[in-house]
Amino acid sequence: MFKITTKSAEDTKNCGRLTAEVLKPKDIIILEGELGAGKTTFVKGVLEGFSYKKMVLSPTFTLLRQYKVRGLAINHIDLYRIDSRGLRDLGLDEFVYQPHSLSFIEWGGKIIKNLDSFILIEFSFLSQNERKISFSLKGLEDKRLKDIKRKALLTASH
Repeated sequence: MFKITTKSAEDTKNCGRLTAEVLKPKDIIILEGELGAGKTTFVKGVLEGFSYKKMVLSPTFTLLRQYKVRGLAINHIDLYRIDSRGLRDLGLDEFVYQPHSLSFIEWGGKIIKNLDSFILIEFSFLSQNERKISFSLKGLEDKRLKDIKRKALLTASH
């Protein structure tokens, strides 16, 4: 696990943009943090890192937004409004386990126990603009965390 501090929304987005360079197809990235902590801002940065030029919106009211870029389906899923009963009916497997997909799941702590491997990114407020972002993994080789750390540290203090 490692932690960084970003000083602005632009820093958080830039962290996502650089992190995109080390993500791989079939990665599942769980995003945790309070409302407004920077989860969607981070995903916007990741999509910029993949050269996506169109508008990126939060999936809060749609549950899923999918972006096609570089032969990948980048799934941005928000489970904030879903209870445990609704999770069973959602059919997330159709999206997250596809060979050419990358999935970001906001409020993914609700399904974390069902996943064999994932990258966990936790966002917390330090001030109005500053965020602490913590990175950890489960079921992935340690080298992946080192690669992510190398990129994330380019944008923020630690």
